[in-house]
Amino acid sequence: MNQPLTPLMLKALVPATARGEATRRKLLAAAEVEFGARGFHAASVSSITTRADVGQGTFYLYFHSKEEIFITLVREIGRALRTLAAKAGAAAPTRRAGEREGLVALLRYTLDYPGRYRIVQESQFVDETVFREYHERLARSYSQSLVEATESGNFKPGDADTRAWAILGIGQFLAMRYCLWTGRMPADTVIDSAMDMIENGIVTPSGLMSPVRVAA
Repeated sequence: MNQPLTPLMLKALVPATARGEATRRKLLAAAEVEFGARGFHAASVSSITTRADVGQGTFYLYFHSKEEIFITLVREIGRALRTLAAKAGAAAPTRRAGEREGLVALLRYTLDYPGRYRIVQESQFVDETVFREYHERLARSYSQSLVEATESGNFKPGDADTRAWAILGIGQFLAMRYCLWTGRMPADTVIDSAMDMIENGIVTPSGLMSPVRVAA
């Protein structure tokens, strides 16, 4: 496994001009395609610069290494997803609708950008620190939203952090099951079922007291 990059190693190479920033964005876009299609280890600096149509020496004006552009990409993917989910929820007329819109936004994001999903998943083998950071930031952002909803009386009191991780897990596995593996959004009935479980749980009052039966 590669050694995690230290903050010193990741000291930003900041473009001095708008043209420089445009070149940096081209490199990131090319890296997204290369990593998403070929994986971290098969992709190379030369394949990224070839796709971006820039000289290989230009790469090092913006990034120290292949590892750094990969880590930068994971962080930008996380930022884009958090922004998308927040906007989707904020635009909804009710909190309930906002939860559904947030789930749909996560699913649609995976459908539209399957390579980004693969990049994030692979990051646990490239740099586990950035993999954890991606999910912790996503959960922390969502947890704060749940806290606000609880304080306003929309949600019952409860551990917002645990709820955030659990609900995000539902979204992630639905995204994998449908958007990534079948290349389509799940049917509305699937999303309805997920929302019903989030809102109401799955155990009836009588079920709480029933004995457990194990199938043979």
